[in-house]
Amino acid sequence: MYHTWMRYFTPGPIHYRLGLVCLGVGLQHGVLPAVGPRVLDHHVAVVISAGSGWFRGADGTRTAITAPALIWLTPGARHHYGPDPGGWDECFVDFSGPATVTYTELGYIEPDRPVVPLSDPAGPRAAISRIARAARRDNPLLEVETGAAVHELLVALRRARADTNPAGDPVLGALARDAFQPLSVAEHAARHGMTATELRTAVRRGAGCSPKDYLLSIRLGRAKELLAATELPVAAVARRVGYEDPAYFSRLFTRRVGVPPVRFRRRQGRAVPGGWSDRVPDPEHPPTIAARPT
Repeated sequence: MYHTWMRYFTPGPIHYRLGLVCLGVGLQHGVLPAVGPRVLDHHVAVVISAGSGWFRGADGTRTAITAPALIWLTPGARHHYGPDPGGWDECFVDFSGPATVTYTELGYIEPDRPVVPLSDPAGPRAAISRIARAARRDNPLLEVETGAAVHELLVALRRARADTNPAGDPVLGALARDAFQPLSVAEHAARHGMTATELRTAVRRGAGCSPKDYLLSIRLGRAKELLAATELPVAAVARRVGYEDPAYFSRLFTRRVGVPPVRFRRRQGRAVPGGWSDRVPDPEHPPTIAARPT
């Protein structure tokens, strides 16, 4: 026997313009019946948190599934799957929207890898639980709330992949530490005993972008902080984030940010006594205005 609960939704065209919409959510466990063979016109993320089973794709190859694991069901892909005789614990989310194309390009959705081992299903299950809690029929925020949670789910699934270190990929961490050094991609690769091609593959797998774009994002983020929080000349800001040529830095900043560094400073600059803190606030104890003694 098995136990199951599920809800399905019909978002309107305006909700699709948010990027992602949730089409359904389900929680079930036990000796569930097999699903398919079938083909869908939307995406489904199936999280198996306990038990084992099997999956067959379009080529008929049988893949064993051992929890914790993720089953990706993608549009147009024939699939057939189910638990072993002992059953399993499963939750799923059906979703669609134009943002699925970008999430696929970034490696968050993997059509070519329908079965993905997970290190810990807690994060994805928490996101799915938020969708389930929002799924009451009298919820006026239903479509927006569940759509936002699908974004959270894709991030949680990416973080929970067994081939990803939750604390951060070592290569990405090392690149972040060296981001402000005036080094080329080839020189960064040599520091890690890798070829430039190997580094590009590792960064693409871990961050969904090229090493150049990964480094650029870190450099420009720091440049924005220095422009907003200090009175350093633009040339000094450029040198601090790894660019010896301030004119090149200004052109790069303008092309990527949309405004020159000087104009960004005029818009965002905000000097505060003592400067800005580098410490990330504790979410449980956010910064507050201390009450003055009377």
